[in-house]
Amino acid sequence: MFLVTANQMQEMDKKTIESFGIPGIVLMENAGRGAFDYLLKKFKGIKTKKIAVLAGRGNNGGDGFVIARYLMEKGIHVTIFLLSSKDKVTGDAKINMTLAQKLCDRSFTCSIIEIPDADTFKKQKAPILLHDLFIDAILGTGLNSDIKGFFKDAIELINASQRPVFSMDIPSGLHSDTGQPLGVAVKADATATFAFAKAGHILYPGNRYTGDLEVIDIGIPKFIAREKGIKLFLIEKKDIAACFNPRKFQSHKGSYGHLLVIGGSTGKTGAASLCANAAMRSGTGLVTLGIAKSLNQSIEPQVIEPMTHPLPETDKGFLSDNCFEEILSLLKDKQALALGPGIGTHEATKKLVHNLIEKSEVPMVIDADAINCIAQNTDVLKMKKAPAILTPHPGEMARLCNMSIRDIQVDRIGIASKFAKTHDVILILKGSQTIISLADGRSFICPTGNPGMASGGMGDVLTGLIAGFCAQGFSPEYASLAGVFIHGMCADRLAGKMGAFGFVASDIIQVIPKTIHHDLL
Repeated sequence: MFLVTANQMQEMDKKTIESFGIPGIVLMENAGRGAFDYLLKKFKGIKTKKIAVLAGRGNNGGDGFVIARYLMEKGIHVTIFLLSSKDKVTGDAKINMTLAQKLCDRSFTCSIIEIPDADTFKKQKAPILLHDLFIDAILGTGLNSDIKGFFKDAIELINASQRPVFSMDIPSGLHSDTGQPLGVAVKADATATFAFAKAGHILYPGNRYTGDLEVIDIGIPKFIAREKGIKLFLIEKKDIAACFNPRKFQSHKGSYGHLLVIGGSTGKTGAASLCANAAMRSGTGLVTLGIAKSLNQSIEPQVIEPMTHPLPETDKGFLSDNCFEEILSLLKDKQALALGPGIGTHEATKKLVHNLIEKSEVPMVIDADAINCIAQNTDVLKMKKAPAILTPHPGEMARLCNMSIRDIQVDRIGIASKFAKTHDVILILKGSQTIISLADGRSFICPTGNPGMASGGMGDVLTGLIAGFCAQGFSPEYASLAGVFIHGMCADRLAGKMGAFGFVASDIIQVIPKTIHHDLL
């Protein structure tokens, strides 16, 4: 799903009107009618309710006049509270205000009340609260400064009312691009947005203000967005389902790839085993886990289906750079490499990680300690021969970029995208709404997942999923998107059954096959 900025939306509106001859009044009519249909679907029993439409003087208010008109025609009691004087309403919004007024002149169940200033608003607070449901059509996507005055008072009244709230296009006060409230923002139960979802609907905390989101087709041709070069997307289930097909009847373990996992160190064998087991559950035909020789015996009971391969080590149970040639030999018949889960940051291990990144000829997922091993020399990524996928959490990303975690979190998309383009990698910045950024400038937001995932080992499972999909022949892009999305879907399945407290990474592994089968095939 495309996610657009306010400027992109404005330009696409303009092109639709000027280049294709679709009048703005038609787009506004389509918006209001589509929002009306969604309102009826979302809120049952609405025909017996009293509805207040709080409208601004701009095009968002114009959308509000349209939906009010459709409500009037259904015989529903509607009051439009115009947060302006009528003479300040212009353009298409004025046309729709006039149409709404004509209907009100012929009905006892609708009216338009002007609220041009703070004093008038104070007098109208009680009448506003006599209504059962609020339609927010105050401010649209063009807002870029903090809300003040009685507009702020109106939004605070809506939020304190405990009434259902339905927003037109975007909750008033929410920044369309960042999802940040501009001083104050409407907390909607549902939002009908027009033509395309906006980034602010999806990004935290905007998603907490938007409520349920419905995208209304208002007649803007979809190819305009493609021509515009939109670079931000929301991953949808249908995108991931397209990656999967039923298995062929005549197939065998060799048909589904062979993954090499290089990881584990003293005290961190669990990370490597979680990664290997997750890869098996992803559908990978064969998985081999390369681990320090002294740890091999202890890890074998943790990995029943994956094979293990003991490797040369330092005297402290860390993989040594002496095993580099042996690992290269192991890679000759493998389709992907998972590098890093629990591998440690011993100096000899750092050298091994650098060498493997430079010399591997199969797609690789670089995670956890392997990321920490290259944090002081990210230029090694520019020396690679094969596609690389990095999966840092915010702390690891901060080390990669020599920034604070706070600075990373303030601009997750921008920083992830810049790193991906600069280093020609896929960068998966984990966290709430994980970001997947590609080297070509595109970024994807993952909507799945929940706070129950905030426990150790989750990232190791994700690495196994992504690397497993790479081994099965998925492109690095689709392996990344599918891995992140399914990882979150599994967690959502668990949270739905047992709550968000206490499920662990190995629980995710157990529900991978069921999640793929029931939700994607």
